[in-house]
Amino acid sequence: MTEKILILDFGSQYTQLIARAVREANVYCEIIPYYQKFEFGPGLKGIILSGSPFSVNEEKAPDVNIKEFITMVPVLGVCYGAQLTAKQFGGRVEKSNKREYGRAVLQRTKDDVLLENVSKESQVWMSHADTILELPKGFELLATTDSIPIAAFKKNGTPDFPLYGVQFHPEVYHSVEGKKVLHNFLVNVCGCSQDWTAAHFITDTVGELKKKIGNRKVVMALSGGVDSTVAATLIHKAVGDQLHGIFVDNAVLRKNEYNDVLITYAKLGLNVTGIDAKKRFYDALAGKIDPEAKRKAIGSLFIDIFQEEAKKIEDVGFLGQGTIYPDVIESVSVHGPSVTIKSHHNVGGLPEHLHLELVEPLRSLFKDEVRKVGKELGIPSGLIDRHPFPGPGLAIRILGEITEEKVQLLQEADYLYVKALKESGLYATVWQAGAILLPVKSVGVMGDERTYEFTVALRAVTSVDGMTADWAHLPYEFLANVSNQIINNVRGINRVVYDISSKPPATIEWE
Repeated sequence: MTEKILILDFGSQYTQLIARAVREANVYCEIIPYYQKFEFGPGLKGIILSGSPFSVNEEKAPDVNIKEFITMVPVLGVCYGAQLTAKQFGGRVEKSNKREYGRAVLQRTKDDVLLENVSKESQVWMSHADTILELPKGFELLATTDSIPIAAFKKNGTPDFPLYGVQFHPEVYHSVEGKKVLHNFLVNVCGCSQDWTAAHFITDTVGELKKKIGNRKVVMALSGGVDSTVAATLIHKAVGDQLHGIFVDNAVLRKNEYNDVLITYAKLGLNVTGIDAKKRFYDALAGKIDPEAKRKAIGSLFIDIFQEEAKKIEDVGFLGQGTIYPDVIESVSVHGPSVTIKSHHNVGGLPEHLHLELVEPLRSLFKDEVRKVGKELGIPSGLIDRHPFPGPGLAIRILGEITEEKVQLLQEADYLYVKALKESGLYATVWQAGAILLPVKSVGVMGDERTYEFTVALRAVTSVDGMTADWAHLPYEFLANVSNQIINNVRGINRVVYDISSKPPATIEWE
C-alpha cells in the first residue's frame, strides 16, 4: 500500500512546487482541485491546503470542510489554506493595509515538531493580501515576523488530528528552511515512511501494467524523447513484445536522429518499427508559412501515418502514451470542472481516432522524476539527459516555408552547436538549446568571394520547468568558436547571431 499526501489546490501558482517538495522527501502525493471528492483510504497520511489568488472574505471564495478533515488525518494550511483554517474556526482574517510580498524573517515563538531544526530566525517568502489578525480559541501561535503577527500556528486538543497553518510559502526557493517545515509535517506529524523511490515506483508500476494489459497488445508512438522512451521501457518491462512502438521520421528531426534513436531502441530491446515518411511530410508542408499551419499539417499527417501502421497490428487493446503529471494537472482547472487550462500536449488526438484504452505509466511523475526512473531502468544518460525538443521539430525553428535544403542547413548548424555545448561542458547547464534558421539572407565575404547566404540564430535558455526562462549567459569565447564552426562548415550560412530574450516576454521557441 503506497502512502499518500493529498494537496488540495485553490489555484496558487506555487501548488506544483509543494508537490515537488513532497516528492523530493520520497513521499508520494497528488494534487486535486479543492472541490474534487476523495476517499479517506488507509494510505492517506495527510492533507495540505494550497495558497490561492482569492481572498477568504470573497463571497465565492473556495471552501472545504477542514473540521471534517482533521477527524481523519493531519492537515497543513499554506497561506490561503492557513487563512481559511483561521476563519473557519472563528479567527479574524482581514485585508492588509499593504500587500505583503517578498522576503521576511520568521521568528519562532514556541518550540514545536513542525518547526524542529528550523533556526530561531529564518528567511521565508510571503505572498498574500489578507492577514490573520486573531487566532481562533484553542489555537496556539508558533511564529511571527516583523510585519505579520501570526506567521505559523497550530490547533491544540484531541481527539482530532494535528492542524497547522503557515502564512508563508515553505515550498518556494526563497523560504530557506521551508523544506524542513514540510519534511517535519510529512515525517513528524503525518508519520510518512519516505519509501517512495524510483525503484519503488518501477516495481509497483510494472505490476499494475501486467494486471491491466494482460494478454492484449499495446501500440505506442515513440519520439526519441525522454517521456515516451521511459514510458515504453516500463511497458516493455511488464509485457515484453506485446508493446509495438512506431517511430516516424517526419523530416524535421535533428541530424542523424532517426537512425540513432532506432539503434538505441534496439539496444533497449524495444519492439519498434521505423517509418521513413520524409517525402510525405515535405509535401504536406509545401507552401505553408504560418507556424500554426505547419503544426497542424505535421500533427494531422502524423495521425494518419500512425493509424495506417497501427491497423497492421492485430488485437491491439491499448494506446501507450508518455503523459506526465504536469500535463494532467494543467488539464484540470481549479475554477470549476467545466474549464480546461490546457489539453495534454502529447495526446495529439490519437485516442479519439483509434478508440483504444490509454496506458499512461508516467502520469503521476514530474519531469525530473521521469529522468530518475529512466536512469534506474538503465536507459543511456545521453537520451535521458537530452534537452526538450518540440513536437513539430525543426519546422518551428525554420521561419517561413520548409524545404529539404533548409532542413539540412539547420540540421548541420544545430548539430555543430549542440556538439560544442557538450564538448565544452555547457550542455548540462542549460535547459534547452537549439539553432533557428531565419528567412534572412545577408552579404558576406569568404576568401575573395562575395556570399549572399542565410542567417542562423542560436538560442539557449536556463529554466526549472520551462514556464519561465532566462537566456543563458554563454561565454563570448564559446559563442565566437561556434559561430566560426558553423560559418566555416555549413555552406549556405554566413552569419550567426545569439538570442538574448527571456521568457516572458519572448517564448523559448521562435514559432
